[in-house]
Amino acid sequence: MNPKTVSKILARKHADFMKHIDDPEVVEIFNKHSIITAGSIVSLLLNEKVNDYDYYLTDKTSCHKVAQYFVDKYNKSHPEGAGKKPGVGAVIKPTAIEEDGRIRIVIKSVGIASDQETKSAYEYFESRPLDEGEEYVDNVTMGRTVNEKIPEADDLPAGALEQIDDGKDPYRVIFMTSNAITLANSVQVVIRFYGPAEEIHKNYDFVHCTNYWIPDGKKLYLNQPALESILSRTLYYTGSLYPLCSVIRTRKFIKKGWHINAGQYLKMCFQISELNLKDINVLDDQLIGVDCAYFFQVIDYLKDKQNKDPEFKIELPYLVSIIDKIF
Repeated sequence: MNPKTVSKILARKHADFMKHIDDPEVVEIFNKHSIITAGSIVSLLLNEKVNDYDYYLTDKTSCHKVAQYFVDKYNKSHPEGAGKKPGVGAVIKPTAIEEDGRIRIVIKSVGIASDQETKSAYEYFESRPLDEGEEYVDNVTMGRTVNEKIPEADDLPAGALEQIDDGKDPYRVIFMTSNAITLANSVQVVIRFYGPAEEIHKNYDFVHCTNYWIPDGKKLYLNQPALESILSRTLYYTGSLYPLCSVIRTRKFIKKGWHINAGQYLKMCFQISELNLKDINVLDDQLIGVDCAYFFQVIDYLKDKQNKDPEFKIELPYLVSIIDKIF
């Protein structure tokens, strides 16, 4: 698909998304302080179906306001809360906080006594029960209906702007982690990173995902290394905060006919070697966003074991037995 058509599709998707945001300040933030980047542009250039339109915010204040907006929308539509805190019985609701220079979505217990309020009262949203993770997988992979036609884009790929027509809010929150907010109709707002495109892309793993589109001016920015990677369908690893995730992500690209040489795997393995994956928190952080329903269960097993035995440490034989059981 040619770049002009890609830009038109992104503009139409963005306009439709903005129609369903009921806070003018948040609309202004998306219009002036956001970018769309990553896989959607790759898919459109290759004339393939888009899985997600990934938004990033260009500054911390905008990122925090947008995160809190969707958290508030979720809380309003779920007055019963996200569940009950074990052993306390208090309703727990997600909120957006600033912590260590970044924005996170966490769950905070509501209504418990101050002497019971401890650091453990905060739980990341991705620690929700497994069945909710499975529901998320079902929601984001469910069949789409009602394909919107763009008259100017005769080469529009099937599904580029399809919408779920189920009578509900078309961009409702269907899942949240501390890193991102997944909305219906293939929109994801990533809050793990913020800043100008070049800063955001420093945290990306593969170069082909570094093209981007900005709503302010409706401009599509393409770069030569990314286009060369896309043209040859070759994965080129540039480094990531989540190298374990990157290794697992290569599976989906290989299934689509992409290629990767051994050197790229060596880069990822070297970065992984610097991680302490026997630390459950590190392992949990590395697995966020990867086959979530299954890895949630792995982490749940490990955390439950650690809660019952504070001296418990992850050892390979035990981890292997858990993974084989779940997968």
